[in-house]
Amino acid sequence: MLVSPVFGPEPYRGVEDLVGYLAVGGYAPLTARDRLLDRIAAVGLRGRGGAGFPAAVKLCAVRDAPGRPVVVANGEEGEPGSVKDRWLLRHRPHLILDGLRLAAAMTGAERGFVYLSDALAEQAVRHAHAERPTGLRVDVVRTHHAYVAGEETAVVRRIEGGPALPTAKPPRPFEAGVGGAPTLVANVETLARIAVMHMCSDAAVGVAGAHLVTVSGSDGCAPALAEVSAGTGLKGLADLCGHGGAEAVLLGGLFGGLHGAGWTDLRLDHDRLKAAGGALGCGALHFLHPEDCPVAVATEAAAYLAAQSARQCGVCVSGTEALAGTLTAVGRGAADDAAADRLHRWSRQLPGRGACGLLDAAARIAATLLAHFPGRVAAHRDATCPACADPPPGDGRRFTVPVP
Repeated sequence: MLVSPVFGPEPYRGVEDLVGYLAVGGYAPLTARDRLLDRIAAVGLRGRGGAGFPAAVKLCAVRDAPGRPVVVANGEEGEPGSVKDRWLLRHRPHLILDGLRLAAAMTGAERGFVYLSDALAEQAVRHAHAERPTGLRVDVVRTHHAYVAGEETAVVRRIEGGPALPTAKPPRPFEAGVGGAPTLVANVETLARIAVMHMCSDAAVGVAGAHLVTVSGSDGCAPALAEVSAGTGLKGLADLCGHGGAEAVLLGGLFGGLHGAGWTDLRLDHDRLKAAGGALGCGALHFLHPEDCPVAVATEAAAYLAAQSARQCGVCVSGTEALAGTLTAVGRGAADDAAADRLHRWSRQLPGRGACGLLDAAARIAATLLAHFPGRVAAHRDATCPACADPPPGDGRRFTVPVP
């Protein structure tokens, strides 16, 4: 565990003010000698929105595209189990606006947006911007909270006055985004880390490698928002947050899938988790304890994703509903002998076929349930499971975490 300038020295205590932010080096001028973009590339900063794409590559693509760029701070947190982005916007709005200013300077943008759905976050950002205009024209755009509303093409579509729904790709926003201009859509934690790297250049490696993670579970322990170093072991983090006795973990919000036996050997690292068949995603970790049924957890996750489908892609509508319906039947002991085979087949065939990652998340939930809990799945054919008896709620209540 660590306390870094991103999290702040006194987390959860009020909103940073301009005087305090300037005192730690905020809003410092960016000169050619700073070579901030080179530093971002050298330390390998990855985006914190979920995909983990190299931040420097994205910045360069927008900078080098024809036209006057636009920059967007994306604070729409679709994952119900993640609170980091709303926390940053509520408590460290100057840090986000400073990161947006720096992204604009590196790409040549003259216009920026802060995109969010949280009312308290909007209030904090507007107040901070009124305290210290950055010289960049910044508009705050409010959207309705939804799982797909933070997808980058949905962000662009909403900023342009449309619904916050994904569009077909290409083009991607870095090619043609807001008003047809090359557009950087950057997660607010990514921008926060850029700002800290500018203020504390000597700490760039540590800042780039650390992650804000949201930790939750069902055993009565309060959810926690923590900042951890790259490569932190999940077991140590779970012990610190009261989940050391967990039997499994749902990784990366709903995107990283379930992991059972061996989860204690996992480390918070994009490449290592990918090699283990999971994903770090937005850094949300939901621990399953002995009393939790992994089939029930997977069914509720799939039901939530089916309810959150934008209903634009036929394959997403039919795919998520089929996954959720089949998992529900498995949980109730009502599935036929071919149910597991169908889930296996769908989990291989569906990823990559939707306009966003929602369908991929649902497919991975099913795939990892079958891979890590085949015995628990089979047991539902022979006995009634109390946890799976009721229809799965589609509102994601099991995974939802309040902002601290």
